[in-house]
Amino acid sequence: MTQPGTASPEEIARFTAMADAWWDPTGKFKPLHKFNPVRIDFMRRHFAEVFGRDAALERPFEGLTLLDVGSGGGLLSEPLAAMGFTVTGIDAGEKNVKIASLHAEKTGANVTYRVASPEQLDPSEMFDVVLCMEVVEHVTDVDLFLRAAGAHLKPGGVFVGATMNRTPKAWLLAVVGAEYVLRWLPRGTHDWHKFVRPSEFSRILGTAGIKTRRFVGVAYNPISDEWRETDSLDVNYLVVGDKAA
Repeated sequence: MTQPGTASPEEIARFTAMADAWWDPTGKFKPLHKFNPVRIDFMRRHFAEVFGRDAALERPFEGLTLLDVGSGGGLLSEPLAAMGFTVTGIDAGEKNVKIASLHAEKTGANVTYRVASPEQLDPSEMFDVVLCMEVVEHVTDVDLFLRAAGAHLKPGGVFVGATMNRTPKAWLLAVVGAEYVLRWLPRGTHDWHKFVRPSEFSRILGTAGIKTRRFVGVAYNPISDEWRETDSLDVNYLVVGDKAA
């Protein structure tokens, strides 16, 4: 197994142990399956606006390339490929990559998966979109990780990240609530001390030449059993930026 500089062996082992469950919507990754629709809808709308595409089309992003950093089992890579992106998914877990590759082969998704972290990619590999979704809280060096990922964003390209804010509310909901009370996730999945504040995320992106344009909160509605966009950044949030052309 590849052991990149920013990858945590403990985190790789944790997600490798759950890898077989990636595509089970009722299994250990159920929260991500529930989370996906709001993230995908947001990205479709935002990318259409930035790249001047018609979001109503089935495949509005034909001809554009996308790097999914920390792609796991491909839960985001495949839907984005279905929108027309040529997707490269990288993950530090070899088993994750194997499962994602097998699933893409079955569905015919236009995704290429590789065992790697962003600092291992060839400097010449550049993409129109770079994603770092729910991964920065699992790496050993957030600054190095995001600078390495940002180095692969083309001028004029779009960066989208997602993580959890380091607030007492996030500890209560994302750690105590999700792992110990509701048992949505295995205990120990998240370390609150590794959560990243929006100001920290924005600062690091700036060192990679990426200007933060907006933050969007995402919150769970227990009545509808759905996630929705919100103005609150207290727990889960998305960060969107771009690199000057």
